[in-house]
Amino acid sequence: EVQLVESGGGLVQPGGSLRLSCAASGFTFEHSDMSWVRQCPGKGLEWVSGITATGETTGYADSVKGRFTTSRDNAKNLLYLQMNALKTEDTAVYYCAKNYYTLATPVGQGTQVTVSS
Repeated sequence: EVQLVESGGGLVQPGGSLRLSCAASGFTFEHSDMSWVRQCPGKGLEWVSGITATGETTGYADSVKGRFTTSRDNAKNLLYLQMNALKTEDTAVYYCAKNYYTLATPVGQGTQVTVSS
């Protein structure tokens, strides 16, 4: 059974930083492309970033490009999202997901990120 457990969210002021983590189990993580998606209040799922299985290639939504960085540790089955220069519009529940690009219903519970002064 695929399990994805997100953590690291919280309340941060505009301009601040957070690092999200995703612990994966139930599948061969090192062979799986992964992604981060988010759901902002009152909106649908939005793809944020993707990373290939080896970590060699990453991609980002225009809204986060230059501010967010995704990485992975295949030895620990962990996916990360480093978020810098956070804006109020980044407030959302963040989920990790299998595949480089997806808008499928998330498996995990997500982690809440609130950007507010």
